[in-house]
Amino acid sequence: MPSANPVKTTPGIALAAAGLPAPAAAIFALLADPSRHKEIDGSGSVRDSKEPSQRVKLGDKFGMSMKLGIPYSMVSEVIEFEDDRRIAWQSRPPGVFGKISGGRTWRYELEPVDGGTRVRETWDISHEIGTKFMLQNSRVHQHTREAMEKTLANIEQLLATP
Repeated sequence: MPSANPVKTTPGIALAAAGLPAPAAAIFALLADPSRHKEIDGSGSVRDSKEPSQRVKLGDKFGMSMKLGIPYSMVSEVIEFEDDRRIAWQSRPPGVFGKISGGRTWRYELEPVDGGTRVRETWDISHEIGTKFMLQNSRVHQHTREAMEKTLANIEQLLATP
């Protein structure tokens, strides 16, 4: 289990952080390849990447098959990218629905520290279209925080496996 720091929540933003005993480059490689997101997802909602294995860069878009009760799709655009240090993508439903909903941001910040990397994961819906329910629903935030903590543990476990 990663050495977790306290999880903080503010309206529209949830944060999880942990020290992982792995180099930043190895962690970043997982995050920058959407085909690997299913392996690390702590929520259980990520199914498959719609594209083959690829390392994304700033401005790239990638599609994901998802399931949270019912199947759905999301399209994400990489909006922040600093190799081995920071990556963020903003997700929306495809097509016309993406113009009237969505816009949540998933961000990972990596900081090399003695013995590994401090990873900070942020879920930000503060600018998402149609988030009034999620902003006011503490159960959504609690579920998200728990999933984020599990994601960090999944990353650690995956990188510890030879």
